[in-house]
Amino acid sequence: MVDRELGQAVIVYDDPDGETVEKTVENEHIAYFQDHWILKTGEEDGRDLVRRIPIQRVHYVERSVEQFEREVSTLRDQVQSVADDLRSKLLGSGEETHQTDDAIRIDVSEGSDDDPDARR
Repeated sequence: MVDRELGQAVIVYDDPDGETVEKTVENEHIAYFQDHWILKTGEEDGRDLVRRIPIQRVHYVERSVEQFEREVSTLRDQVQSVADDLRSKLLGSGEETHQTDDAIRIDVSEGSDDDPDARR
């Protein structure tokens, strides 16, 4: 349970039968992830039950401004973290890289010496 009151959110979406549903949940029980709104619908055996709602079925979500500011900050931190991970994976650990004699070079000019038909 969250100690601080973060307010509530209202989500309006279409259920699988096409009926419009308006649900009010605590702000800490709703999130947007991978083109779905995810909301906590209850608990079972000490585990949270969540519902994933595809973005195409959601009409709107209303949240408090404080929650929005916190969420944008969290999103910015997550994007920065993903960017740092990608940079590290693609470019190395961030240390300067130097080309060595073991580097593989690929000739991208037209044709090659091995293919007489590719020559001009």
